[in-house]
Amino acid sequence: MKIEQIYTNCLSQGAYYIESEGEIAIIDPLREVQPYIERAKKANGNIKYIFETHFHADFVSGHITLSEKTGAKIIYGPTAETNFESYKAKDGESFKLGALEIIAIHTPGHTLESTTYLLKDKEGKDYAIFSGDTLFIGDVGRPDLAQKGTITQDDLAGYLYESLRNKIMVLQDDVIVYPAHGAGSACGKHMSKETVSTLGEQKKSNYALRENLTKQEFIKEVTNGLLPPPDYFPLNVKLNKEGYDSIDKIIEKGTEALSVEAFENKANKYGALILDVRPQFDFVKGFIPQSIFIGLNGTFAPWVGALVKNTELPILLVTPKGKEEETITRLARVGFDNVLGYLKGGFKSWKKAKKEIDTLQSVSALFLEKEIEKGAIVFDVRKPSEYDTEHMKNVKNTPLNYLNDYIGMFPNNEKFYIHCAGGYRSVIAASILKSRGYHNVIDVDGGYNAIKETEIKRG
Repeated sequence: MKIEQIYTNCLSQGAYYIESEGEIAIIDPLREVQPYIERAKKANGNIKYIFETHFHADFVSGHITLSEKTGAKIIYGPTAETNFESYKAKDGESFKLGALEIIAIHTPGHTLESTTYLLKDKEGKDYAIFSGDTLFIGDVGRPDLAQKGTITQDDLAGYLYESLRNKIMVLQDDVIVYPAHGAGSACGKHMSKETVSTLGEQKKSNYALRENLTKQEFIKEVTNGLLPPPDYFPLNVKLNKEGYDSIDKIIEKGTEALSVEAFENKANKYGALILDVRPQFDFVKGFIPQSIFIGLNGTFAPWVGALVKNTELPILLVTPKGKEEETITRLARVGFDNVLGYLKGGFKSWKKAKKEIDTLQSVSALFLEKEIEKGAIVFDVRKPSEYDTEHMKNVKNTPLNYLNDYIGMFPNNEKFYIHCAGGYRSVIAASILKSRGYHNVIDVDGGYNAIKETEIKRG
């Protein structure tokens, strides 16, 4: 028996590779499926099943492409309706995988079709659960994404309570828990940085699995403080239910190298978003006017999904050399398939052509400290939870996730400063503000981590 967690940090997502006697199952695959095929080939094995824990909202799964390329059967839990060929497992149905057995356990709550897969070893002992978004390490899945008709988030939370109590917590404490996500995902609130645990440990440490927790208490705690989900979530659910283009086609279309002239022509013809994914310290020194920065060195795809409202918007890329395909792949993971090409030679070719460039002023925390004494206006673009823990005195919180909601708060005619924790998110925010005409925005290099080392007063 071999179990491999294939974790993608950008999405805080775990896919799983299970192998026994030459038969392989993949659970919740990413859209780019070749790595799974290569693993199977190396093991001289056959991918027999593709298990989906639910219709994912935060990424586009690779189930359809992987099935087309391998002939593997796509398995969902009860109530799942798809526009492509798939198999709806009954609650408690068993699937043989070599010497192993995988049991589908219907665990509605995060979504109605959510299903946990219980793996039994060759002796028939319960070994591990692949819990999808039903149970995380330190948390449980948010119950507000699948509201439909008269079914409310409180109803879903109630279903989740029953699923956890009656289907999951009755298993032995030594059963390993393999969730679909870890810290950083928008699918929960308090997920741990750990990506594997045991059920016994979760019964001790996970607030949602407390022994004497009532159903009403559970509903209140699970639904309290939920932030609105990113706008791209419904599209990803739709793609996962109805189907999508092969990522091979998306990459082929997007990896067209464009001269400066062709790049400009496409930008003007299609009204394309120019997305600059270089490191932030390169971006601030010079960039194409009106372009938006979201760097590959951060949680790139989720930020694109949160901030670019239209997934069908044509996109043109400015990337570091050799990062073109990676950028297109990571965009496709969250349903942004309309990349028209990239600037050949990168930003250097734009400068060489003597085209207009813009820059972003960035100052140190020590410089900001002196400006604070003169009454500088400062905005904090961190999450509300970060801001509530500690923040600068007399500074407003305008979280990057919802920057569009705060646009009216930023002054038009006087300079202002923005910061995040380390400098990545503030440059994203500044690039968006500059594209909206706020050329008086100034970034604080190093963010709050640097600010804490100064004498600036905290609130």
